[in-house]
Amino acid sequence: MTALGRHLLAEFTGCDPAALSDLQTVTAAMLAAAEAAGATIVTHSFHHFSPHGVSGAVIIAESHLAIHTWPEHAFAAVDFFSCGGVDMNRGLAVLRAAFQAQGETRLELERGPLRTVKS
Repeated sequence: MTALGRHLLAEFTGCDPAALSDLQTVTAAMLAAAEAAGATIVTHSFHHFSPHGVSGAVIIAESHLAIHTWPEHAFAAVDFFSCGGVDMNRGLAVLRAAFQAQGETRLELERGPLRTVKS
């Protein structure tokens, strides 16, 4: 890797609206995704919006995994950033299954180019 971290943005479409609207389902799926990726979970926080939608994040020692859901559009946006050796593909597979996503798109970025800092 020529960067400090890897940032993966995933969009899940055609999801089960009931799953995306349920705070416990989204929280459990995100924690399971972090575990499946081999990340070290530090803490997490999730919030259910009225009338629907869930936002939240799992803080991992390697960085974070965040989500916002739009059940009314059967859509979830996921943000996975890591500066360590985690398997993001395994984590996203857990989310895809939990939300019964029919489609998925990804954008991957390298963050923080490694450079030698001169003193």
